[in-house]
Amino acid sequence: MSEGRDIWVRAHLALACLAVDPAGLGGMVIRARPGPARDALVAALDRIGLPIRRIHPTIGDDQLFGGVDIAATLSSGRVMRSRGLLADRQVIVLSMAERAESGLAARLAQHMDGDPGSCLILLDEGAEPDEQVAPALPERLAFHIDLDGVSLADLKAPALPGPKTARHIHVPDDALTALTVLAARFGIDSLRAPLLALRCARAHAAVQGRRGISAEDISAAAALVYPSRATLIPEAPQETEPDAPDPSPAEDQRADTEQSDNLPSGEMLIEAVKALLPADLLDRLKAKAKNRNATGSGAGEKRKGNRRGRPLPPRPGRLDGRARIDLVATLRAAAPWQPLRRKTQPDAPGLIIRASDLRMRRFEEKSDRLLIFTVDASGSSAISRLNEAKGAVEILLAQAYARRDHVALVAFRGTSAEVLLPPTRSLVQTKRRLAALPGGGGTPLAAGLKQAAELAAISKTKGLTPTVVVMTDGRANIALDGSADRPRANADSETLANSIRAQNIQGLMIDTSNRPQPALQGLASVLDAPYLPLPRADAQRVSEAVSDALSAV
Repeated sequence: MSEGRDIWVRAHLALACLAVDPAGLGGMVIRARPGPARDALVAALDRIGLPIRRIHPTIGDDQLFGGVDIAATLSSGRVMRSRGLLADRQVIVLSMAERAESGLAARLAQHMDGDPGSCLILLDEGAEPDEQVAPALPERLAFHIDLDGVSLADLKAPALPGPKTARHIHVPDDALTALTVLAARFGIDSLRAPLLALRCARAHAAVQGRRGISAEDISAAAALVYPSRATLIPEAPQETEPDAPDPSPAEDQRADTEQSDNLPSGEMLIEAVKALLPADLLDRLKAKAKNRNATGSGAGEKRKGNRRGRPLPPRPGRLDGRARIDLVATLRAAAPWQPLRRKTQPDAPGLIIRASDLRMRRFEEKSDRLLIFTVDASGSSAISRLNEAKGAVEILLAQAYARRDHVALVAFRGTSAEVLLPPTRSLVQTKRRLAALPGGGGTPLAAGLKQAAELAAISKTKGLTPTVVVMTDGRANIALDGSADRPRANADSETLANSIRAQNIQGLMIDTSNRPQPALQGLASVLDAPYLPLPRADAQRVSEAVSDALSAV
């Protein structure tokens, strides 16, 4: 059986188990780009036997959980509430689940904990390893199916029995213990995993027509539930020394009671799960760690506004000439009070709206990012470093339209620094400006940092998110006042770095010297910026290093 066919068979086996116990197993994560394989698996959700409801990542709370029905309330004179999409027992299919915000994930997770009747299917369309669904949801779902590698030839549905009930399946006393120990061996620290695996074993036994959980059911459940949750690969057991004493009869008896005869051995379970671990397990774990440590996105920081962007839930507010009223939310807040207010003000025409009813519209927008290249154009690094900087700026700017980046260039040499390229997205203008970039003279690093800080402050007032990228060999010898004083030049550089950090401006320090400079490492620490030594990097490597470093901050 091919690998793609094996994935497809496991996917349908997971669906068969879901059909037996949809609420107990929670649901499934289907990681795949839109295509025939995913469409065929989504079409097979009908076998679960519940109504299917599709939702999207930007759905509002009123649609999910219901709220005040304004029209019915006003016509009947009493509060009438609408039913939300989650009010019924059904299969909930969340499209583009990797784009769901943590707030939506938390509300869906709370709904799954409190309502055991629904089943959640997450369609994860992430193209990169770091594009993952918020972890609160997959933790509550038993299955994770990655359809990568499934071809059209593999899409023949396997023959499986129809849905049955798992109510009367006998569960051995030590089944949960065996599954819990196995989860610990793979570094799974959530207690939900062995509970889901036990429910999966019960459902698998029901699918196979058995009255009790067998070794085959335990192995199948572990293989379906644990591989996507594993955080480490168990080491092979160490061989016993030849002169080791034999265990006592009491120890033999205790070992025999740890696992019944109808359950597989621990090593058999471990090998069954290890065979299904993804080949890129370590890369996926690094991507998850990167997501946990990330503080923003590559397109700029998120901001709250009241004009444009992604809609956010409205909030109470006041009319200040800038905020915009959310009419529907305001009417929804005022509708329950109309009968009471009509009694106190019978002569008032129309609806009685008070200041406490006002709800203001809110939007979340991402600002464009500005990369401020602060390049050392002094005599010590003018020739090679400037060429690399020119090439890196052009490469990054060519990609700016996809990432919404602007690029600016500050060069420092002699006794001062100047903005050679103001913030722009024009590749033609950039090439023209960079062609005549001068070089030579001293290294006024402090002046370059000052010019970059001023440019960053101005760009923030225009709605941009600035990032200062410093390229230098670290041999600062010109103070901020233009005097040739190396200790004072270093002190001025630290002062400016502290100023940039105080303004919450992201930074990146690229050391272009032949050997890593401790002074630049210290300056990067003061700046709270990543430190990248690139002694012999060309323009392509510089641009790749900048993109990788900035995507992690």
